[in-house]
Amino acid sequence: MSSFVEIQELRLRYGGEADGLLALDGIDLTMGEGEFVSVVGPSGCGKSTLLKALTGLWPITGGSVRVAGSEVRGPLKIVGMAFQNATLLPWRNALDNVLLPLEIVEPHRSRFRKNRREYEKTARDLLDTVGLSGFADKNIWELSGGMQQRVQLCRALIHEPRLLVLDEPFGALDAFTREELWDVLQHLWMERKPTVVLVTHDLREAIYLAERVLVMSARPGRFVADRRIEAVRPRSLELTYEHHFIDTVRDLRNHIDDARGTAGIGQAAQ
Repeated sequence: MSSFVEIQELRLRYGGEADGLLALDGIDLTMGEGEFVSVVGPSGCGKSTLLKALTGLWPITGGSVRVAGSEVRGPLKIVGMAFQNATLLPWRNALDNVLLPLEIVEPHRSRFRKNRREYEKTARDLLDTVGLSGFADKNIWELSGGMQQRVQLCRALIHEPRLLVLDEPFGALDAFTREELWDVLQHLWMERKPTVVLVTHDLREAIYLAERVLVMSARPGRFVADRRIEAVRPRSLELTYEHHFIDTVRDLRNHIDDARGTAGIGQAAQ
């Protein structure tokens, strides 16, 4: 597996060096292309900030971030993103929301009008894959929360990104819908094999979906544990009831409890 993400001694501070907030300090991470990694940790530890640094949405203060062999110096074009809130455009139907990245990202942007029919077929096929056959022309307000998140996943994948970044994409959904979408995401990843970084507060979700689970310390965030998940794929929900899965949840929770306990120390040092 070739190296795809390389982060070394990452440091990120919001604001000035003297009085700014140090969010990340000493982050090291290497990921192979096609790897699926989950990041967990106490609230406020810098998980979302890490995603901003990785995708070039926020400038780093120190260290280096490389993706696909190049230094990250601005927003990446090879990334697809999904968030806790679907952030779909309400004046567009499901199909047109999925097509949006193709209207923005090159090389698709310059040939969108010419190839629109082909792109629409790809988008409809993707919607079919996530269980939204027949919903492509529906208005966003006609879709349930789970359906909207499926549309968001399709939008994140329509331009075939090499890196998929997910920030609590299922956090606002009920437990049954969330578990259903775990399998949708697992299927999409196994079919397309993008490199995935998933931020989540749900330890079951992190373990079920990922090949590695990374635990971050309290702010300033750094990795304090790196747990490899050996369960074979495709995984089913029965896995979450097995003893070794439950033991892994307990182990990660202990790491997070330890990290949460040092929050005051980490912040007092700023």
